[in-house]
Amino acid sequence: MSERFRAFSFVDRITRSAPMHIEGEYTVPTHATRFPASLMAEAVGQLAAWCAMAELDFAWRPVAGLAGATRYHQIVVPGQTLRLEANIVRCDSEAVAYGGRASIDGRPAIELVDCVGPMLPMTDFDDPAAVRSDFETLCAQGAAPNRFSGAPAPRLETTGHARGKRMTATLQVPGVDEAPYFADHFPRRPVFPGTLLIDALAGLAMQLASEALPAGAPMPASISNVKIRAFTTPGTTLE
Repeated sequence: MSERFRAFSFVDRITRSAPMHIEGEYTVPTHATRFPASLMAEAVGQLAAWCAMAELDFAWRPVAGLAGATRYHQIVVPGQTLRLEANIVRCDSEAVAYGGRASIDGRPAIELVDCVGPMLPMTDFDDPAAVRSDFETLCAQGAAPNRFSGAPAPRLETTGHARGKRMTATLQVPGVDEAPYFADHFPRRPVFPGTLLIDALAGLAMQLASEALPAGAPMPASISNVKIRAFTTPGTTLE
């Protein structure tokens, strides 16, 4: 794991692994320049993915999918540790259904409700033997700490704006050599992470909300009915 999963891996250690249930932890490095709220959901989703991949002997892996609801209770900051937990409702070669949560110092941080991820062949995205080895490392001594340096701010260019009501923009996805997270997501098939897309959309939403409110800086409370409909490749421009 020393050279793998360094740029977009948000599980430091798996502390409990049982059939259809898994627990773990992730500490946000103190030097991380930016850790958006959506990456808390990424951490819970990655933990659930480890459980699902182990259930299917690393022949399949979940990629993208949908979430019925993501509920934010507090925002993690560098130096804090997320305690992660996921429960698998269904897991087979077609899909994994799960829910999960993360807490900070015993207080809820985020909940994922009614999530489903389609299963795709592991060999399309990564080396099954290497992923199995990474799982064993996480269940034993854990991954090397302080791997993540921070998520870059999304490259957004506003194309339309009705103050406090509507905003449109383009998002320029970095090229494969411009963003280190493509090496993790995924080694054999780089895909722009859906949680970074949510980060960009949430940024627009918070800007509009701050314009509509008389005072104060709003924070996201929940996101409902998210569905990733297609893979976004490096270098794509999204509207």
